[in-house]
Amino acid sequence: MVFRTAPLAAKLYAVFRERGRAVISGLHHYALAVPDLAVAEGFLQDFGLETGEKDGSLVAQCAGRDQEQVRLVEAPAKRLHHVSFTLRPGTLDATREALERAGTAVITPPEGAPENGLWVRDPDGNAVQLLDEPPAPARTVAEVLTNMGAGRQRIGVAQWRQATADVMPRRLGHALLFTARPQRMTDFYVQVLGLRVSDRIRGLVTFLNAGPGDHHIFGFIASSHRGFHHASFEVPSIDAIAVGADRMRARGRAAGWGLGRHTIGSNFFHYNPDPWGSWIEWFSDIDQVDDQWVAGEWDVPPHLWGAPPPETFLNNLEPGD
Repeated sequence: MVFRTAPLAAKLYAVFRERGRAVISGLHHYALAVPDLAVAEGFLQDFGLETGEKDGSLVAQCAGRDQEQVRLVEAPAKRLHHVSFTLRPGTLDATREALERAGTAVITPPEGAPENGLWVRDPDGNAVQLLDEPPAPARTVAEVLTNMGAGRQRIGVAQWRQATADVMPRRLGHALLFTARPQRMTDFYVQVLGLRVSDRIRGLVTFLNAGPGDHHIFGFIASSHRGFHHASFEVPSIDAIAVGADRMRARGRAAGWGLGRHTIGSNFFHYNPDPWGSWIEWFSDIDQVDDQWVAGEWDVPPHLWGAPPPETFLNNLEPGD
């Protein structure tokens, strides 16, 4: 379990804070345009999501969570359609003011998108929905007791008998986009919408958080043009990740990347390619940040251990502008 040598010393930099807190509280859903909704529905169901129809679009959500997590509309070629975020209570007016100061116009929703909320375009031209509503709570899950390191939490219990009792996704955690302008995109989401830089992998990936909570809810991968790289869903345990990967293999889905543990974010992961060349991930055990978190710029590979990513992992197959 040795990865390529890389220095672990970080270059620190200040994190911009807009009035102390991000106006964004979380990632609500992401939307893709895809050539075949029937193919998409089968894939999302195999991954572990519940699907349905809404306003002519295919929508998907996690079992036990009353919130749309994925929206898919039909189009000739796959590409990112929009991303949607929830706003912190009472920040809608501040958000409008920040957009106005930045010269960011409010737009009408793109065709096939829900009409509620505030709609804008980011510097790459991606449609962004801002919802003045709280995120729905994720499905409640049991605490995972471990006997690791010096801790002994599980006594008199055979873990194998209950480790796979709950393995389905419980919430959408984050999404990463391709961009040819990572700094400009970062400036917009930090200076206008108040997200914070969590960490960077030098010259490749920028991770953003929404304040105390998950290490990242959004981010950017440097590429030749804009596009959608992956979405990631939290599952209750590392066992759930392995069971999900087994389920995808049993249903004939293409081989993915994992099991492994990431460097930045520290989460366990497994990715599967979707039918159009982007990725979907299960994760568990992600780092939690607080207001004292200091961002770093790191020269590290994306994984601490596990097989290296496939050669296609950073391929941006969306059509260029």
